[in-house]
Amino acid sequence: MSDNPSSDTPNSDSTVTPFPTGNPVASEPTPAVTTPEPTDASVSNNSSNADLPEDDVAAINQLGYTYKKLKAELGKVIIGQEEVVEQLSISLFAGGHSLLMGVPGLAKTLLVSSVAETFDLSFSRIQFTPDLMPADITGTDIIQESGVGGKREFEFIKGPVFANIVLADEINRAPAKTQSAMLEAMQEKKVTVLGKTYTLEKPFFVLATQNPIEQEGTYPLPEAQLDRFMFLIELDYPTAAEEGRIARETTGKAPEKLSHLLNGDQIQAYQKLVRRVPVPDHIYDDAVTLVRRTRPNTPDAPAWISELIGWGSGPRAIQNLILASKARAALHGSYMVRREDLLAVAAPVLTHRVIPNFAAESQGMTSKKIVARLLEELDE
Repeated sequence: MSDNPSSDTPNSDSTVTPFPTGNPVASEPTPAVTTPEPTDASVSNNSSNADLPEDDVAAINQLGYTYKKLKAELGKVIIGQEEVVEQLSISLFAGGHSLLMGVPGLAKTLLVSSVAETFDLSFSRIQFTPDLMPADITGTDIIQESGVGGKREFEFIKGPVFANIVLADEINRAPAKTQSAMLEAMQEKKVTVLGKTYTLEKPFFVLATQNPIEQEGTYPLPEAQLDRFMFLIELDYPTAAEEGRIARETTGKAPEKLSHLLNGDQIQAYQKLVRRVPVPDHIYDDAVTLVRRTRPNTPDAPAWISELIGWGSGPRAIQNLILASKARAALHGSYMVRREDLLAVAAPVLTHRVIPNFAAESQGMTSKKIVARLLEELDE
């Protein structure tokens, strides 16, 4: 299992797990941040290292302010797609990977490379094809002259997976053994080549894409591999107003250079901060209830679920629901997880983990529609 849920277990003596440090919090969800925002100087002073304020409340204020600046920076090159930017940010600060679904031409590569530039992280793009081999991703040993007595030695040449942010473009076009090499790197944060293990640099974030239009000659990811992605992020066409802006603003002068907001050490510090965000007991209960209702032929599942779903979500879905809710709460300046955070991340967490059967497909019931109905029933 990718994450240890024990760190998220609530205290049995209270309804909220308190912060290890900082001000105490109330037992009910609080509104958005009301304290003053950090100044640009206070953010830039921390840009050279991973030091955060000792008070977690102040650190969350700083993270919320940085998130606002991130959206403003990305807005220089990305028009629209606000929800996609939010989900991508949640996945990054929660320490998860995402599967991006959208037709060509929606700026997926530009978005990911812009995030890497804004966070001062290394970025690589891998175009998956049927003839792509695992060594093309992980790297391989080549023979080099050592310069001592004319001897030759093997030297490992790193592949494109050795980057902080990796865009795995059309991952379903590569055969299973190549997919498994990529997914091993995602899960273990390391790669093994010819019996030697190499650790990947942190933070490590994979954004994989699939083309929903053309499925011929592809190798669909099995459910066990889909489950390794925290989010399924779906891109749609921009609105008419946004496309008007695209026509005007992207066909003139060159785009502005993006500013560096965070480095890798700071991102890892914020990821640890996200895990410390407290969660009320009823949020844990809602997450467990929601996931258990996706499993057909179980006592917790509604009757209609058993008729429409072939396979439901596993425990990793609960972990990702809680972690993503924590990240969203922190990015929005809340000092604890609210129910609205859980509901906002439920669809991208569950959609690719709920597998409709033939009966559902014949009725036009997609995974997205099934999850939406489950969320409606959760509110009843």
